[in-house]
Amino acid sequence: MNEAAAPSRELRASLVPDPTPIVFVVDDDVSVRESLELLIRHEGWQPVLFASARAFLANPRVTVPSCLVLDVSLPDLNGLDLQTRIAVDRSEMPIIFITGYGDVPTSVRAMKAGAVEFLMKPFGDEVLLSAIRGALRRSQAALGVEEEIRSLRTCYETLSRREREVMALVVSGLLNKQVGSELGISEITVKAHRGSVMRKMKADSLADLVKMAARLRLAPEPSS
Repeated sequence: MNEAAAPSRELRASLVPDPTPIVFVVDDDVSVRESLELLIRHEGWQPVLFASARAFLANPRVTVPSCLVLDVSLPDLNGLDLQTRIAVDRSEMPIIFITGYGDVPTSVRAMKAGAVEFLMKPFGDEVLLSAIRGALRRSQAALGVEEEIRSLRTCYETLSRREREVMALVVSGLLNKQVGSELGISEITVKAHRGSVMRKMKADSLADLVKMAARLRLAPEPSS
């Protein structure tokens, strides 16, 4: 009897379940943590709870869609200070502030710093769940962009120095003849390098290559 064929790469990928989104909660009130844990778990998300900002900071960054439900008033670092701490290294994780003692200056500061919601306790379950759904969508989109840029960088690293020079000049709008003049090489050689760049970067068109360069924030490299 012949063995069944192994599933294709595309099929194997389709069989891998999407990672469960994580909802972090930082609140020093144990009753709030417990009620939010039940609510979050009921929606099929993974709750991860902390009683303090420093405990949260000790937790490593995750690479699945996530968001942070954060109390403003905390015993060590307050919520606004924690927001500042993670603004750079966890920018893909939107923050939903919750508080029982909010004021306009605090809410304005939080929103200006990038918070997606600022909710006053007590709030309805659906109000919070709606905010979490929106935050997780934003996180998923941000992680998608991050993965795309990582893939582009991997492709870019396969280019030779000359190919990188040609790519930078081509996406800046120069014609092959002009690129050749700039680099001191023939137009035929420019075409060969350009073709290699397109293949290695997996670009279908010049427009695609221009978008890739913009993503990578490339500038023309000095010729050797």
